[in-house]
Amino acid sequence: MMNRRRFLAGCAGAGIASTFSINVLGANERVVIGIMGIHDRGMDLAREIVGRSDVELRYLADPDTRLFKKRADLVAGSTGLRPKCVTDYREILDDSEVDGLCIATPDHWHALATIHACQAGKDVYVEKPTAHSIWESRKMVEAARKYDRVVQVGTQNRSATYCEQARERVNAADFGDIHFVRIINAKQRGTIGRKADVPTPKGLDYDLWLGPASKRPFNENRFHYNWHWFWDYSGGDVINDGIHQIDLARWLTGRTLPSAVSSVGGQHVFDDDRETPDTQTINWEFDGLNMTLDQTLWSPYMKKHPFALRDEEDLPNWPFAGTRIEVYGTKQFMYLGRMGGGWQIFDSDGKTVGIQPGKFSPSNTKHMANFIDSMRTRKRPNADIEEGHYSTLLGHYGNIAYRTGRRLHIDPITEGFVDDAEANGFVRRAYRKPYVVPEEV
Repeated sequence: MMNRRRFLAGCAGAGIASTFSINVLGANERVVIGIMGIHDRGMDLAREIVGRSDVELRYLADPDTRLFKKRADLVAGSTGLRPKCVTDYREILDDSEVDGLCIATPDHWHALATIHACQAGKDVYVEKPTAHSIWESRKMVEAARKYDRVVQVGTQNRSATYCEQARERVNAADFGDIHFVRIINAKQRGTIGRKADVPTPKGLDYDLWLGPASKRPFNENRFHYNWHWFWDYSGGDVINDGIHQIDLARWLTGRTLPSAVSSVGGQHVFDDDRETPDTQTINWEFDGLNMTLDQTLWSPYMKKHPFALRDEEDLPNWPFAGTRIEVYGTKQFMYLGRMGGGWQIFDSDGKTVGIQPGKFSPSNTKHMANFIDSMRTRKRPNADIEEGHYSTLLGHYGNIAYRTGRRLHIDPITEGFVDDAEANGFVRRAYRKPYVVPEEV
């Protein structure tokens, strides 16, 4: 397993741009991929990759070696080739035959791994949100552009045909001008309870798992999946799940940075270890447009579109669709469901004037396919890193407004806040050496 000294020394390899060479892929050449982070979402990406004959999944990387056998068995059972399992993702970057890295780690690792991959000449598929902070998210964009890398963000609605159709419809003349968009992110998450600190499990490189985050004792409640609810690693469900609807809403309306943001909420229901709110409302102010997000994590009647229906032709029961968007035009109104669910348009009399079911699975497959195609063509992918950056910023802006307890004005030059030292203190984290996102990427 990797220790801090080895990581610091190794950064001199993957992090020096002058030492890498970029593979130029031919139209029919096999693409070689590694995945970093294999507890959950990384294996969803693996399933998309192993289904392609033109891609080799060569590596699985994770600080938790207890995952290796089962995950490697799954890949080998599908492809006949057993991937190499490593704790240190830079072993993937050191392989000159590797073309791309898929990153499905906790959020606090996204930026450093993406930057190292770009510096090593690899293309990147990074899960949403782009990064743990505003500043490091912008550094990811800088790295992608400096090293001319394809960086696709895992906001797969941008590869969904029905979402593209929805975008066309709300921007048509008969929909009218859009001045209000309401985002719903509501479901029943359940309590995580309270757990005591315990010794680090054998087989886990916990120092590596923590990476840029502050040092603290191991606790199961801050580890697999539940890390989403702690500020050290993420930003709650706004950043975890709501980011999909946020990205869709921003894509539909063509907006980037708001002029101001406010947020209220709290831990109204769950009395447990979590730090992020279980109830939250955010209001982003754009020129001529208000965009809001309403979030509840304790409402049993609000649901994601069930998996059994995500690829069917049925529309959701809209008032109880927990991951929907409402688009208010001056002439028409749209309900839009993310990841399946489709959309429905109503006229001024409440009559349905447009309807389109939507399927979930094709968007996943098309999103990975778009990444692979972009690696070959060198064209920008559907969910380019800068698009993901702006959507992630909306989530961070909302959380910072919640944590400061006031309306904040956005500085369009710095992407931080106007005359607010406290709010600007959240723009960039304090890094734990040697896991530091560099000033110059």
